[in-house]
Amino acid sequence: MYRFSILAVSLIAATSAHAADALQPLATETVVTPRVSGYGELYLGGLRFVDDDHTNRVGGGAVRVNIPFAQRWNLQGDLTYDRIWGHYSPLDGTSGTIHGYYRDPDRFAAGLFAAYTSFGESGVTVNNHAVGPEAQLYFGKLTLYGQASVGQLTINDFHGDQWGLRAVARYFVRKNLRLDAELDFNRTDYDGTNEDVVGAAVQAMYRFDETPWSVFGRYEFERRKFETSTQDTRANKVVIGLRASFGSDSLFDEDRNGTTMDTYRPASVINTK
Repeated sequence: MYRFSILAVSLIAATSAHAADALQPLATETVVTPRVSGYGELYLGGLRFVDDDHTNRVGGGAVRVNIPFAQRWNLQGDLTYDRIWGHYSPLDGTSGTIHGYYRDPDRFAAGLFAAYTSFGESGVTVNNHAVGPEAQLYFGKLTLYGQASVGQLTINDFHGDQWGLRAVARYFVRKNLRLDAELDFNRTDYDGTNEDVVGAAVQAMYRFDETPWSVFGRYEFERRKFETSTQDTRANKVVIGLRASFGSDSLFDEDRNGTTMDTYRPASVINTK
């Protein structure tokens, strides 16, 4: 009995030590000294509208930088560019976003963002601005991210009021393997006639250990519909991309201590916010 007790205690201690080691890669990376961080990324892929036999090419990129100050306060700036070309006339979108937020890397991040986007093709000038609150909640390997926005869409001299909602879930299988799922809803009121845009996306990203380089693949679906029409427009977009990060040691570190905010990247350039 005495020997059995010693053996049992030894097994419990060994099991506890092993469990602690298994959780250590994520747990020990949560709180670090605040530092400037960011990343740049490029993507390339294809876009196809439902009931259309033509596949368009898509490409673009983003640069995001996060600057911490006053311990837990952060200021992040984003620049993004998206382009669709191929069968139809080229369509370009350029966007700039500022995020200001407070972060407790063990629990949550919360703040405000403001975005401005210019897009369109020859002969048409389209601008979109949006502002709103955003927040993240941290549950171990899971990050839940929500945004709300109000804004205005301007097409030449015409104005349409907008509001939108966005929800994101990020799950870290390992510190350098991240899975994302998102849902987005955006409504534009064109002088009493509403256009609704529903978007969804899934993404997988892997960062090579001890390097700044990450690769990712992303699928997006988008549905647009005017309330006065029985027809809708649906699009599917698939891309692959490359990211180079600085100021972070892993994707998990980047999410909890670095450049963690972003905005939705829709399947088509229009209605970007």
